[in-house]
Amino acid sequence: MESYEQLILKGTVENITYRNDDTGYCVIEIASNDELITVVGTMPYINIGERVTLKGNYTIHPSYGPQFKAELCERSMPATSAAVLRYLSSGAVKGIGPVTAQLIVEKFGEDSLNIIENEPMRLSEIKGISKSKAEKISEEYSKQFGIREVMLSLSGMSITANEAVRIYKKLGNASVDKIKENPFMLCSEGIGFSFERVDEISRSLDNSVPYKYRYKAGIEYVLRHNLRNGHTCLPKNRLVETAALLLNCEPDEVQSVLEDMLHNGVLTQCEIGEKEFVFLPYMYRAERYCANRIALMMKIPPDEVPVHKSRLAQFEERNGILYDSLQKEAIAQALSKGLLVLTGGPGTGKTTTLNAIIALLEEAGEDIALAAPTGRAAKRMSELTGKEAKTIHRLLEVEWGENDKQLFKRNECNPLEHTVIVVDELSMMDIQLFDALLKAMTANCRLILVGDVDQLPSVGAGNVLNDLIDSGVVPVIRLTRIFRQAMESLIVTNAHKIIAGQMPQNGDKDKDFFILPQSSPSVAAQLVSDLYCERLPKAYNFLPGDNIQVLCPSRKRNTGTISLNNLLQQRINPPAKNKSEMTHKGFVMREGDKVMQIKNNYDVMWVRDDGTEGSGVFNGDIGTLVKIDKFTSEIKVRFDDKTATYSGEEIEDLELAYAVTVHKSQGSEFDCVILPVLDIPPQLSYRNLLYTAVTRAKKLLIVIGTSSDISKMVANSKKTKRYTAFSSFLLDAANEM
Repeated sequence: MESYEQLILKGTVENITYRNDDTGYCVIEIASNDELITVVGTMPYINIGERVTLKGNYTIHPSYGPQFKAELCERSMPATSAAVLRYLSSGAVKGIGPVTAQLIVEKFGEDSLNIIENEPMRLSEIKGISKSKAEKISEEYSKQFGIREVMLSLSGMSITANEAVRIYKKLGNASVDKIKENPFMLCSEGIGFSFERVDEISRSLDNSVPYKYRYKAGIEYVLRHNLRNGHTCLPKNRLVETAALLLNCEPDEVQSVLEDMLHNGVLTQCEIGEKEFVFLPYMYRAERYCANRIALMMKIPPDEVPVHKSRLAQFEERNGILYDSLQKEAIAQALSKGLLVLTGGPGTGKTTTLNAIIALLEEAGEDIALAAPTGRAAKRMSELTGKEAKTIHRLLEVEWGENDKQLFKRNECNPLEHTVIVVDELSMMDIQLFDALLKAMTANCRLILVGDVDQLPSVGAGNVLNDLIDSGVVPVIRLTRIFRQAMESLIVTNAHKIIAGQMPQNGDKDKDFFILPQSSPSVAAQLVSDLYCERLPKAYNFLPGDNIQVLCPSRKRNTGTISLNNLLQQRINPPAKNKSEMTHKGFVMREGDKVMQIKNNYDVMWVRDDGTEGSGVFNGDIGTLVKIDKFTSEIKVRFDDKTATYSGEEIEDLELAYAVTVHKSQGSEFDCVILPVLDIPPQLSYRNLLYTAVTRAKKLLIVIGTSSDISKMVANSKKTKRYTAFSSFLLDAANEM
């Protein structure tokens, strides 16, 4: 690749066409040598009237023409009275509008900014500016420059503008001093740097950082890191050993700091089964609260809903259904108890049972809310029940607080009005979300929980469905009978074979489950591509970007999502002159690409085809990237009947979705699934992952790999171990009541 010497451009900011304060990305116009030049780049909090020195190069935008792309921006404040007036009139300083700006500059001239910063009380000499207003103006001016100075200082630590804004919001004007004193503050929640990175920053500082800061941060980091592995707590001895390895020190040193942290309440300790466990305090509180609330629901249930057998018989007749004894027991439990867990595999009648429960409760006048942990799961629940279902976040009316912390409008002080809440796909529910749901329920609210205990557990920490069942405290109905219609599907029968530890059966040409033997990862990747792009569309009339989905156990290796997304993108959506593209997370995203939303974001704005406007896209939503605007750094994505607009950091929530991981597919169903199972990392080669993948397919499933690959997954019944306390706490709470 050719290298180009950077050019230097100097001028004064005349106009700001676009500015994103979250990312610092701006499109501005500067006056330089009597010429107006468009400049794009990261220039946080820049304002009209500032003088800038830019380093970068000229580029040609296909729609907007020549632009200067700035890689570095050095700024200085306006020097002349006219420039100061333009700067203050632009709204750069909160509290100063055009009229006030004129009065200040008439009074103080080119010394105006110095007065605002260093002698703010002199502003009160101007009619209309009180001493308190003068003080506020100075504070706003200092705050703005505080952010800039923090950004400039932190850039020397290889900290980006986006990260610097986050740090400033958390630590304020004293950010740099605080970081120099204790750089491990950067590991804290709200900033979230990795421990290894902060360790490097610490070593680069001139001063010596007390070892206790480092040890404390290392211990907390191990606990936080293990939240991502599903653990709500860790055995004390394991925490000490792991932290000692991370810190490269003796376990006794870690033990000493850990005891101080426990004594001071920074962490929480609890004995479970004669073994000490350590928690982050908010995880301990969540599991304790859930346990106590469930135990209370069991002791003081809502009033029983009387259901005569004739009502159920009428429902069966109307819908052409004949419920078996276990399904009838589930229906009776749901109506008589305050809490029910309904579980079972595919084809066992969970949905038909749930539909009867909903119908009979509605007939009794109950106010029912249907919810699921993700957008895709909620959409599927709506399709199966014919009723509106929401994400749990939407049901609880989520808001985002400081440092993007999620807050719920619905809570103990503002509970939901519903008398029944039904949650589907409970296996995907983490303990913190369950905690929020229980807090938002009234004391007499009925809770019906539905899920497949053999599916993969939640992405977040906790093991709610399994812990509820394992506690033996709550009523659980597990449906086991596979109904005749479902038995005609090899997808269904093979799913049950897999979970029973048996090899799946390969189908013949009129079946819906096929195994294509292949031992070479590179050949398998090409086979996936051929099936996706040509063979399946030709044989079954499936559309590659619509109803065919590649699922992968892993992101890495030849048959992982990263490699397969690149391969499929090249065949389905290759580069073209009429298609804009951008580099995102190190990969190319192009107009026409299939993309997935990887986390809930309730702020992304969308417009439906009928003109209805709204906001919110959800984890697992799959759509098509229809527009990339490089000028504004905005992109548009088509989801079903609506088009969403992304800008700034919102784009970070999107990934290519020709191939997605099995974990990301939870709660979704696809007409056709292609599943490569060879060259899988050992830690991902297990039964529940295979079972979850198989149960994502509705009409056709093609597994690529050898009998040995499949056999290894089927034989490995060891679920990923999760350290949680909910089940133990629930048993304790039930015994105490």
